[in-house]
Amino acid sequence: MPRAPGSERRRWTVGEVARAAGVSAKAVRIYEAKGLLDPADRTEAGYRMFTEHDVALVRFIRRASALGLSLAEIKEIIDLQREGAQPCARVLDLLDRRIRQIDRSLADLRALRVAGPSPRSRTRCQAEG
Repeated sequence: MPRAPGSERRRWTVGEVARAAGVSAKAVRIYEAKGLLDPADRTEAGYRMFTEHDVALVRFIRRASALGLSLAEIKEIIDLQREGAQPCARVLDLLDRRIRQIDRSLADLRALRVAGPSPRSRTRCQAEG
């Protein structure tokens, strides 16, 4: 069916998506290969062409990764949304779990700070300095 004049949507190359979302072009390709992005349409020359929706999704993936979610966890969220579910509860569960991991890491670092270096390591460091 022919499109109405002016109804063409902007198509984005891998590099344009990467720049707009603040990731590398390789990351965009990986997201597509792992199923986080739907397979991109291709030009006759074989170039991937993405949509505005894909750009928004890559931005979401970048933000979720920055929060410490794995690509598998992010894909789970995206798949829930693709199926029409509201993944809010799952997202909150993943973020709560990540916060607990960060809290454990902070506690370990505080314990390390309190314990300080052993007398043996201090002597070795002083001998090297």
